[in-house]
Amino acid sequence: MSTVIDQAVQAHLIASTPEARAIPACLRYEPDDPFAVRISFPPSASLDGSAVEWTFGRELLAAGLRGPAGNGDVQMWPCGTQRTVLEFHAPEGMAMVQFDTGDLLRFLGRSYTAVPEGSESGALNLDDGLASLLGDAPA
Repeated sequence: MSTVIDQAVQAHLIASTPEARAIPACLRYEPDDPFAVRISFPPSASLDGSAVEWTFGRELLAAGLRGPAGNGDVQMWPCGTQRTVLEFHAPEGMAMVQFDTGDLLRFLGRSYTAVPEGSESGALNLDDGLASLLGDAPA
């Protein structure tokens, strides 16, 4: 059985007002889905009062800690040596959230302990995934 990695982090919502709003967030890594990282924000962090979860590549997280990365719905880049910015794009709008780089590095390191970088494909259970997609259809 794989161990899911959850890590609570403090985020700062970057807004047009002078002060960044602090919000809690939770990073999640599941070895059964080894290429993906999830980040969730509580209902209080969204405009419509709904919890928000984003899923993006673990590779994007690693690249964004070193320099600008991403060209889709999730983009990220270092902001000095202590902070990292994640930018999320949705049809409703865009949000920029700043994290402590050390928190992201610790989380990434923990994920690499669970599934080493470069060995993600070996952690996939393709037989179960294929059976699920096919609805256990007879051959």
